[in-house]
Amino acid sequence: MTRALQQKIHIGCRQLGLDQDARRDLQLAVCGKASMRDMNESDMLAVVKRLEENGFKPSSKPRSKHKRAPRADLRLVHVLWGKLRDAGALKNPDRKGLNAFVRTRFEQAWGSVPADVDMLRDHQQIDDIIQALLSWCDRVGAEIDYDRIRR
Repeated sequence: MTRALQQKIHIGCRQLGLDQDARRDLQLAVCGKASMRDMNESDMLAVVKRLEENGFKPSSKPRSKHKRAPRADLRLVHVLWGKLRDAGALKNPDRKGLNAFVRTRFEQAWGSVPADVDMLRDHQQIDDIIQALLSWCDRVGAEIDYDRIRR
């Protein structure tokens, strides 16, 4: 439940046009904690309530479920894409956007790319995508737990 609330807060802030600093200021004002890491479930619910009072309208449309990526490194690609989505850095935050990014960024260097990123099997190509996404996350200030990723 806590992860879902964190995502809801990120989505609400993106919908309201709040950057990372504004989100932390809001959290500090609502529950006295600037970091979601320090917040419990009731703190997060209070932040979501405040976002809703400020005009956030949570989507009632369920997200489509895709089959889980077959490899851990491919799942990391999806996690990093989600971090960029949560940071508000993407114009097209869905799976089609990820596949378009891979095509645009790597098709010329690789000669061809699969229709879907989950079809990749070459570990070097997957690592190229991960490194590109990590660099992008760094540029936009997306929150990443590097200790967890490097394991």
